[in-house]
Amino acid sequence: MKKFVALGFCIVNLAHAQAVDSFGRPAFNNNFEEEAPWQEQQEIAPPAFPKQENLKEIYVSPVATNKYLIDASTLTVGVDDVVRYVLVVLTSGGATNVSFEGMHCKEVRWKHYASGHADGTWSKARNPVWRPIENKPVNRHHAALRNDYFCPGGIQIRDADDGRNALRLGKHPNAN
Repeated sequence: MKKFVALGFCIVNLAHAQAVDSFGRPAFNNNFEEEAPWQEQQEIAPPAFPKQENLKEIYVSPVATNKYLIDASTLTVGVDDVVRYVLVVLTSGGATNVSFEGMHCKEVRWKHYASGHADGTWSKARNPVWRPIENKPVNRHHAALRNDYFCPGGIQIRDADDGRNALRLGKHPNAN
């Protein structure tokens, strides 16, 4: 009988040891369900072509030779937590590049959905894949958009109005 009592006492102590960490705090409950993997919305259609009166210039860096503008009217925050927008790049050589893009703040990635043409039409991207946002000296506009406008402190903007306010102010109030 003493063997069974001792064995029962050991099992209770072992169960208790697994229920608390080394500091006596309750241990993590492994029975919780894991967070569902992120899924992007399907069939994202480009918005209306950008209009001059809706373009807001963003600051990229003191050495940037191109001008970067966001069409504030196209800014959205999807149910999939992707910030989508139209970017217009005016190059120092006189060319204008228009693109419809998305940014996923949590994943620190961006995606090119479509390219704009001079006649106001869109062409779907040939290779619409998520790419890492890199803060490098050349072409750092995605890093500037992430850090200063759409994902300040790594946290996604609440909604399109929050993003438009950041564009109007020249930087999100929560940006470093």
